[in-house]
Amino acid sequence: MSSDQQHRWTVTGTGSTAGTAGNADGALPLLPPVNAHRRLRGPYTAAGTILRALVPQALADTPDLVMAHVIELLTVAPELRTSVPATKETLTSLAIPLERTRFYSRMRTLRIAHGLTDFLRTLLTLGGAPRSLVLEHLDQADPTDQELVAVLLRRMPAGLLALTVCTAEGAELEPDLTTALDRYAARQAAPTAADGATADADADADAADPAAAARAYVDGECLDPDPAARAAYEALPAGARAGLHDRRADELVAVGETSLLLGAVPFHREHGSDPVGAGVEALFAASNWCIENGFYHATMELARRGLALSVDSGDAAADPTTTWWPLVTKVTMSLAALDRAEEAMEMYDDARARTTSPRVHMHAAYATAMLYTRHLAPERRDHRIALGWSNIAIALASQLDETEDQAFSTVFQQNGRALVEGHLGNAEQALALVTQGIERLDRDLGENGHSLHRSVLRHNRAQVLKGLGRWEEARQDYETVIALDPNYAEYHFEYAGLLRRLGEEEQALAEYGTAIELTPPFVELYYNRGDLRAVRGDIDGALSDFSYALELDPEYVDAYVNRASLLLALGELDAAARDIGAGLALRPGDGHLRCQQARVAWESGDLAGARKGFDYLLLDEPEMAEAWALRAAVRFDDSDPEGAAEDLTRSLELASSAPVLFNRGTVLESLGRWAEAADDFARAAALDPGDPDTREHLAACRARLTEHASAG
Repeated sequence: MSSDQQHRWTVTGTGSTAGTAGNADGALPLLPPVNAHRRLRGPYTAAGTILRALVPQALADTPDLVMAHVIELLTVAPELRTSVPATKETLTSLAIPLERTRFYSRMRTLRIAHGLTDFLRTLLTLGGAPRSLVLEHLDQADPTDQELVAVLLRRMPAGLLALTVCTAEGAELEPDLTTALDRYAARQAAPTAADGATADADADADAADPAAAARAYVDGECLDPDPAARAAYEALPAGARAGLHDRRADELVAVGETSLLLGAVPFHREHGSDPVGAGVEALFAASNWCIENGFYHATMELARRGLALSVDSGDAAADPTTTWWPLVTKVTMSLAALDRAEEAMEMYDDARARTTSPRVHMHAAYATAMLYTRHLAPERRDHRIALGWSNIAIALASQLDETEDQAFSTVFQQNGRALVEGHLGNAEQALALVTQGIERLDRDLGENGHSLHRSVLRHNRAQVLKGLGRWEEARQDYETVIALDPNYAEYHFEYAGLLRRLGEEEQALAEYGTAIELTPPFVELYYNRGDLRAVRGDIDGALSDFSYALELDPEYVDAYVNRASLLLALGELDAAARDIGAGLALRPGDGHLRCQQARVAWESGDLAGARKGFDYLLLDEPEMAEAWALRAAVRFDDSDPEGAAEDLTRSLELASSAPVLFNRGTVLESLGRWAEAADDFARAAALDPGDPDTREHLAACRARLTEHASAG
């Protein structure tokens, strides 16, 4: 692979590379240029195109690699379900729309981006020769594709896959993509060459048959930048244009690929002969699919287009429970997920002004409570107001006619109130509400129905119990919810943390491993497992986990802290210093990093620098026991045993520790203070009975005391 290969960012008038040499020098094209425009297939238009081309052969050559990334692959390219089995379904992915009460975090798409990057990197490494890939119209791509490309630019070696990203001049991109392009791609000036002769020939052909030109324009999803093609389309009567859109939509539906239903199909339906009927239906179906998969930007765009047609048609005034309200909730839920809660609040206020429907007001009241208790900016949150809205939702739910619906709705609203009570510090009240909900669903609905919400309730109770320190009860609920929904990775992740608190480290490691198998990667999972591995003495495993965590998120400071600590223990001072420097650049005042920085100076032989570092640190962090103990080591090496003993005493006042007791005993031993040293060694031995060095020093001190007693 070429070590000097780099990614490229090409800016053109149209956002494509037509007439230019887009591929990186010396690298074979992985695929023909990929059009990322979201109108084609919605979220992951570009990623899906890549995967549909690569996965069939990968499934034949490396089936284990494909199955390790099945969640990412099937989420991005659902058409692959015909050849790749879905082996990791959860209650969330299986729930029917009416029973969907849990939605994915906005961070899910970032996890998917990292999983796809791992998949492509491994696949291309096995392929050997360096490749290149051109991505066109990325400025018109859905944020999911832009997020993926931002990750690829950072994590994919250009010598393995050299990316050429094409955007239009002056286009607005997602912030993370802009940052990645600036850092990891060489910007190229817009090309001056153009294949004008070919364009002129095409224009002449279109001019000879305007109807054919208009049909071709629609068949290209109305994306052709040629003004003549657009003019031919607009010259047709409205009915003829609608007919072309109807025909194109029918053709695409017949292809039978899900992703087409998220982009081109709803576009053509809303411009066809029945925009209020077929158009809204297509937009609603697409927005429903997107929200179920956590594609919140696309959900908002599609739902808003549907709302524009629904509201214009008078649908909201006629019957707010048809398509208008479900579309509103898709927009508001997406806004809340994307930290735009104020905009969601405005939409709920508008909805309340539009209808007297009790069901709409019930759902809006619940959602408003959630905005006030968890989604608004911290300074705008008000749990008392949230409690009031939650009570309104419960009151409305109690008035529903249908017995089963009333039971579920009331329990659902009470679960919302339980969250508010928890935020108000009323954990016991929250526990009672959740427990009552579990009991009512079991009593009124039997064993069937609303499996997802039953698991959510159990999970919520486990969290409340864990917060109350009732860990064994929490454990029972986690085991129950994992049995109900064994493929939901977050349950295993949280359960692993609980098991660690219970001292069951081996089982906790197993749960972390299960979570890793069930989810695209996320940084907290690898960081937590690395921390547990470090405690158990698996240094290589811990270093691997911390390093991967930092690959996922180079700004995760705690991973720098922990990896630096392990590197210090291994004597790899230069590597530790690099981690400390990277961490301090992100969090300049971090006490642990400053402590490690001073320790590097000490272990490098710079006693004056180390002493100065610890002195300043302890002025800012006087309660940091570790810093007192380490400064003691510096003072001892600098021929100041009395000062070392004082620092160790202060450290022990803050936190009792067998190693610090041992160290103070050693210092006191060097000063001939045998009785005090023996006392420290005895206390250290009581805390760590298996340490032979402590027992040896204790015996030596006692022998000295005996000698002195005999001599006296």
